[in-house]
Amino acid sequence: MLILKRIFSGVASGVLIGIGGSVYLCTGKTEFGAVMFSVALLCICYKSFSLFTGKVGFLVHSHTRKDFSVLFCGLLGNFIGSVCTAVVVTLGFRGNPLSCAEATAIAKVEQLPYEVLIRAFMCGILMYMAVSIFKNKKSPLGILFCIPTFILCGFEHSIADMFYLAAGFQSSSQYFWKALLFTVLAIAGNALGAIFIALFDKTMEKSDEKQ
Repeated sequence: MLILKRIFSGVASGVLIGIGGSVYLCTGKTEFGAVMFSVALLCICYKSFSLFTGKVGFLVHSHTRKDFSVLFCGLLGNFIGSVCTAVVVTLGFRGNPLSCAEATAIAKVEQLPYEVLIRAFMCGILMYMAVSIFKNKKSPLGILFCIPTFILCGFEHSIADMFYLAAGFQSSSQYFWKALLFTVLAIAGNALGAIFIALFDKTMEKSDEKQ
């Protein structure tokens, strides 16, 4: 039951990220859409749902067996939630959002592997900072600024990308292997970026304690 609870928490986050991706596509990938995407992470943080990109950096601070279980069960749930939301959206919308999703998905998988890693790495940094500020300062400002920033910069958020790829390639299997490689690289890049900045964060905390 505990494992299922962790997966369901991840599913909830995946659905919310899918909704955030939907508003971004429906607004034509505008700056306003990038800002409104923040509603996804705001809901996730306030409800304490499990989002891989929001949790992976915190392994630096705590890496128990439970932490890894929560992380990977959450990732599985994130995948299920984001893909299911993509299926629902493709059934409920026509026209611009779907064509926008397809163009977005194709552009993503046509990137070179190192480009995906770099863009995902930078997103991982911003995701850790957004959630860390929310946790430590009890403030949503990190979310409201970091989320639009990574979107407008074109950084890769692996869970949002699962939604975009599933929505964009609903009727096509020719991109399956490219999409799979892209997703693995995006997950790895997000994790590396979050852990990288979390290490600095932990070092600064220790230095402050010694002073």
